Amino acid sequence: MVSRAERTWFADWWWTVDRLLLFALGALMLAGIIFSLAASPPVANRLGLDPFYFVNRHIMYLLPAIAVMLAVSFLSPRAIRRTALLVFLVSLALTAATLHFGAEVKGARRWIVLAGVNIQPSEFVKPAFVILVAWLFAESSRKTDVPANSLAIGLLLSVVAVLVLQPDFGQTLLVTLVFCALFFMTGMRFVWVLVLAGVGVAGGVVAYSTIPHVARRIKRFLDPASGDTFQVDAAVESFMRGGWFGRGPGEGTVKRILPDSHADFVFAVAAEEFGIVVCLAVVALFAFIVLRSLRRAQRSEDPFARFAVTGLALLFGTQAAINMAVNLALIPAKGMTLPFISYGGSSMISLAYGIGMLLALSREQPRAEMLAVPAGLLTAERPA
Repeated sequence: MVSRAERTWFADWWWTVDRLLLFALGALMLAGIIFSLAASPPVANRLGLDPFYFVNRHIMYLLPAIAVMLAVSFLSPRAIRRTALLVFLVSLALTAATLHFGAEVKGARRWIVLAGVNIQPSEFVKPAFVILVAWLFAESSRKTDVPANSLAIGLLLSVVAVLVLQPDFGQTLLVTLVFCALFFMTGMRFVWVLVLAGVGVAGGVVAYSTIPHVARRIKRFLDPASGDTFQVDAAVESFMRGGWFGRGPGEGTVKRILPDSHADFVFAVAAEEFGIVVCLAVVALFAFIVLRSLRRAQRSEDPFARFAVTGLALLFGTQAAINMAVNLALIPAKGMTLPFISYGGSSMISLAYGIGMLLALSREQPRAEMLAVPAGLLTAERPA
């Protein structure tokens, strides 16, 4: 056990980090391994690979993800800001490079090969963007003469422009929603609400009118008879087949017919084999992580930490909500992973980076009154 009296770097971290959040994240990662064991073997068999190919890779990605999360959780706020700036510039440049050098998959260019490894750099843009925007909003609250809000909007436009050109409207929506939430926290005027809402509606209309696959997805969602809704229909049916307690591990059938059962639709596989009760437990884990993070943010006296923790929690929770909503056919299909559960190396490591920053910024800090020297000690007589 680590004693509170010890003044080592690990003891300082252990007694200030949110350990309940750590345990909840560990439970989520364990659930991801179990669901990968259930969902991925049929996908590997269809591709002529070893049945546990995706399971092994999932664990292989999880190990560096845990290392990244823990290492980043030790950083100071200043180091987090500097690191985020570097990560943002590099990942945004790589995201732009995918437009020219990335392979086209399903009509989009989102991946680039570096040193023989496929990377989706837009995944790393998101947490770094949240930190930079939180930094700017915090500076705006301290110094009214700094054009921080304008700079933050400029950052948003640069990220949205690159994501739309890929195109990746799921990530665009996610980033924009988190930005609007943080902008709202700064106390923006109602006219800005109308402006952002108008831009969002206009962007949706333009995407629907000019990009065929976006129009097809929206049409299929509004009118299932207008196109192929096989994957979504199979996912929804898996919840009915599984019932409350599931058909049992290995007894599911949806994973044998869904091409992305180990990634985008792993939640549906879990529903069929483990039941709605287990799915609700997973939802409860996500809710606990988000709500506890928001509570820690609310208690923070540092504006930067408050904005950053809120933004990172919303980024994490909104991504999970979008994935689960797609599995339940509540929104049009989006290619977005379920955090720490779906298969995907770039997604998992970028999420670990974001959560590591959340853990670092939500660590308990000694209050000023606790650090102050009592007046009586200053006037006490020294021993002869």
